[in-house]
Amino acid sequence: MPAQIIDGIALSALLRGKLEHDVSALTGAGCRPGLAVILVGENPASKVYVRNKIKACAHIGIHSELYELPSDVSEKQVLDQIRALNAAPHIDGILVQLPLPVQVDEGKVLETLSVEKDVDGFHVQNVGSLVVGKPGFVPCTPAGCMAMLDHIGCPIEGREAVVVGRSNIVGKPMALMLLQRSATVTICTSRTADLAFHTRRADILVVATGKPRMIGADMVKPGAVVIDVGINRLLDGKLVGDVDFDAVSARAGWITPVPGGVGPMTITMLLANTVRSAQRRADSVST
Repeated sequence: MPAQIIDGIALSALLRGKLEHDVSALTGAGCRPGLAVILVGENPASKVYVRNKIKACAHIGIHSELYELPSDVSEKQVLDQIRALNAAPHIDGILVQLPLPVQVDEGKVLETLSVEKDVDGFHVQNVGSLVVGKPGFVPCTPAGCMAMLDHIGCPIEGREAVVVGRSNIVGKPMALMLLQRSATVTICTSRTADLAFHTRRADILVVATGKPRMIGADMVKPGAVVIDVGINRLLDGKLVGDVDFDAVSARAGWITPVPGGVGPMTITMLLANTVRSAQRRADSVST
């Protein structure tokens, strides 16, 4: 029996409908959520991602501002722009689109962001909060993956979860979030010796390596839930994930497609974090 599809587009529409109601209520109370996006340079992929985020904001009523800086901008100019937005009372979230040009230190940029406006969840303080299990902003992609698991009613407590990928954006926070829900978590990389040995044990398999179709059917436990975070463009222009979708679909119990799976959920979680930040601002005003 083929795997059931976890439709990220449909789930995003459902969640954004709820967020739109929250945005309307906040706006009516004089606290319209606001997101600022800083885009440095002319990276085509980054421009597409930013355009999609701005469009999503407009769709549910979030105010957005785009700051486009040239590729030769100085690090000081980027940091000054962030500090100005940190102080802007109408901005609840700040997103700096990555990657950045070589002359701009990514670490300094992320540390300069206000923790309260770091809706991407990349600031070291938000990362630390995730490690110790305290409330804070969590990275949007793993948050979206967790929302998908909850949506299909996937049991997490006591299950074997394998995360393939160790990035600060997806792999590490994904493992922490699963661990907090009492899963038994193994973190692998694309270079793990006998990777299939580990992936075949997984009740929940999350793959985020950036290597197209590296996970085949023989690497997946029958009935497993497979979350494919990867998105890769082949020479023929086709978009594929890190999982061989056609082959694995015949073996898994649930699987996310690419495109239309995790991608829309990442943006939805960004919107959710921005609304949450605005709610915090509204609460501080009312008290």
